[in-house]
Amino acid sequence: MLALREIRDAIDAYKKAADEGRIVLEVGQSGYPPTLDALVEGVDDERNPEAATLYFLRRVPRDPFYPDHDAPASTTWGLRSYASPPDDPQSGEGVYDVHSLSTRTSLAGDAYRDW
Repeated sequence: MLALREIRDAIDAYKKAADEGRIVLEVGQSGYPPTLDALVEGVDDERNPEAATLYFLRRVPRDPFYPDHDAPASTTWGLRSYASPPDDPQSGEGVYDVHSLSTRTSLAGDAYRDW
């Protein structure tokens, strides 16, 4: 699913920028974005003397399987925090990964939630 790849690439780019010191982090923060919306809203680039803003997504893509088409796109995804195990994804501090909330399966029989 292209939407998953776009979001995951943006999360990775945000984390890379944080690791490079381009994003101010509080002590104990993981460096992952606090929300999906933060990827669109952007953050100040601490290494740029002109205080340019770093943007990671133009918009948050919506989960195409989410049933409520009026819901904000950022709320259509399940979130996994850095401290959450992969077999039981839970939201928490920082967005480490996203997954579909759909209970449907692909033609190959894989649950969309597991992609």
